[in-house]
Amino acid sequence: MKRCSWCENDELYIKYHDEEWGVPVHDDNKHFEFLVLESAQAGLSWITILRKRDNYRKAYDNFDPVKVAKYDEEKINELINNPGIIRNRRKIEASVNNAQRFLEIQKEFGSFNNYLWGFINNETIKNEWDNISQVPANTDLSSKISKDLKKRGFRFVGSTIIYSYLQAAGLVNDHIKDCFRYNDI
Repeated sequence: MKRCSWCENDELYIKYHDEEWGVPVHDDNKHFEFLVLESAQAGLSWITILRKRDNYRKAYDNFDPVKVAKYDEEKINELINNPGIIRNRRKIEASVNNAQRFLEIQKEFGSFNNYLWGFINNETIKNEWDNISQVPANTDLSSKISKDLKKRGFRFVGSTIIYSYLQAAGLVNDHIKDCFRYNDI
């Protein structure tokens, strides 16, 4: 079975690729999870974050943005001292801030899902890459969304982070054309 080459031979990576990456997300809590994890990934490899994902779920109240938005300095310090997650104060503080901004978008658009999918008229962008070297690190779309999120007060949402997020959440199908998942999405 042919897969995108980035998942290599790691079982966790393969499972993520085969079952989750690129599958369209419409659940707001899942959107928030990906935002937290993609922001945490900045400067690190995705496999590092995947290996810590269960720890993040426990530490971040199963990625409930309402709960995360209420985290205070005591909770932030608890997270900074949690060896199961990336213990970067700026990333942790950004996740709390982003939860608050996330709730504002939900209020304005009815859901974060409505806001995000509105950028692409609710239809996944299906790219046609022959190999992984053709896949961009960011696009005009990711730059546009990044800029809008930053304008709304989000942090750690640069264009490259947002493009990874769009790939993960299925707004963009960047499976290579000969990958078995390409036509499934």
